[in-house]
Parts: sequence; C-alpha cells; structure tokens
Amino acid sequence: MTKPAPANAAAPAGDAGDAGAAPSAAAAQPEAGRPESRLAARGLTLAYDDRVVVEGLDLAVPQGAVTVIVGPNACGKSTLLRALGRLLKPRHGAVLLDGTELDRIPTKKIAQSVGLLPQTPVAPEAITVADLVSRGRQPHQSWWRQWSETDERAVTDAMARTDVSALADRPVDELSGGQRQRVWIAMALAQETDLLLLDEPTTYLDIAHQVEVLDLVRQLNHERGRTVVAVLHDLNQAARYADHLVAMKAGKIVAQGSPAETVTADLVREVFGLDSVVVPDPVTGSPLVVPGTPWRPTDPARDAPASA
Repeated sequence: MTKPAPANAAAPAGDAGDAGAAPSAAAAQPEAGRPESRLAARGLTLAYDDRVVVEGLDLAVPQGAVTVIVGPNACGKSTLLRALGRLLKPRHGAVLLDGTELDRIPTKKIAQSVGLLPQTPVAPEAITVADLVSRGRQPHQSWWRQWSETDERAVTDAMARTDVSALADRPVDELSGGQRQRVWIAMALAQETDLLLLDEPTTYLDIAHQVEVLDLVRQLNHERGRTVVAVLHDLNQAARYADHLVAMKAGKIVAQGSPAETVTADLVREVFGLDSVVVPDPVTGSPLVVPGTPWRPTDPARDAPASA
C-alpha cells in the first residue's frame, strides 16, 4: 500500500494552535453510577450565525460505552457531535477532553484521541479507496516517523473489518453510496482512537450492512475498549446497540440512561410526537417501538351502526 501524501492531520477542524494544554478548572467529573468520562460538554451553547441550535447543554460521555444520540430532525444531534469533535466552536460553554477545553489542545493531539466520521464527508477527486483509508493514519505521522508496519496493519485491518479490501484500487467517486460509507468508516477505524464519533454511520447502507456496521461498533467497544458516540435516526437500532441513550429535542437533552429505562411510550410521544407501543425485542430483549395503528380507508359496511 502506498504511503499517503503529506497533508494536515485528519482531525477536527478549528485548530486552536499549539497552545499549552493546561487543565481546566471545569474538569469533567464522573457522575454517580456511571463510568468516568473523558469527553464532556459543560453549559454548551451552539449556533450557526444568529440561530441557536443547542443551548446550555451538559453531557458526560460514559467511558468505555456505546452512547447513541437520538431525536427528531433538526433537534441538534449532529450539531452536538460536531462540537464534540471540534468541528464547531461553542458560542458559550466548553467541550472538555480529559478535563481540558478542546480549544486549548493541539489539533493533532486531539486527532490521536478522537476520531470523527461526519455526516457528509467529501473525498478528494480520483482518490482510491486504499489511499483514503490510509489518511486515517495521518495523525500518527511526523517528519521523523513516516509510514510503518503499524500503519499498514491498521489500514489492512480496518478495510477487512468493513469489507472494502476488494475495493482497494477503485476510485472512491466510482463507488455506490453504501460502498463509500463503508470506506469512510474504514478510514475512521484506521485512525485507531480511543474515542470514536459517528454521525449517522448507517446512511446509504442496506439493512444487512447497517447491522454489520453496528455489530462492528459493538465489537470494537467490547474487544478493544473503544468509547463510541453515534447519532442514529432509527430508534430501535439505537435501543438495540446502545449502552447509554441520549434523547434530544429542540436543542436540549430530554432524557438519558440505559435504553431499558429511557425508551418508553411517553418518551416517544414527547420527543417524536408519535403514539406507539413499546415491547421487548424478541431477540435481544431491548425496547422495541411499534408505531400506532396506521391510516386505513374507511369501510362503510364495517363502520355502519348495527341494526336494532
């Protein structure tokens, strides 16, 4: 595999420079009953120009767990994830990594700890699959440490786990949407960070590949201790795969906790405006949301009053 051309570290945007990473007084503290958190948000307000999307939000990401953020469209899920990966600078408050505000940590150091797959990544024109996945190793490169066997193994393993090895020499822009999505996931895995942020990682994938990707997330968490934060639209998939579920509405956290204690018919109605019945998943036992009775045409004979 060819070593990728030198480029800036594949890391969250908004480089704050190489300022010293002095501990912040607002260091994240572990919440009672939860694992210690390396990544946290404190009093976070996020906005695009004058439009506030998230306001006054506090979140401690449980360490060593799979956290899934759910909520209706435009509730601030992806915006929050962008801020956790330093792609969006907070209007107020801060995101903390190991107790230090992100904007006080060099970009390359963040990229060695936090990997981010955004919602709509764009590949350089004509780049091959192998070269794109290799760019996940850029945070580990330096002028004195170039491409190594460790990098080669990381890329090969990531491509194998996402089933894109056979596509190695294909240009990314010739692939289907589902294939491209798996290539981007492979690049994020090749980065080999302890914290992995995934914004709708199952987009464009058919149901079989959706399950493969989410099973891979669980496997990485269980076997390699990766902490994962993912945004998912499918509430049932979220309930099936999450250790910790965060439900958002209108830029605020409405509820959080284990899926069993969080996913209820009342929550689904409050957050999504949907009447439903919540039953145990027959395979996993996790909450399964069944929408209410679908619309159906009126049957005059059935609906006519009974004769006396």
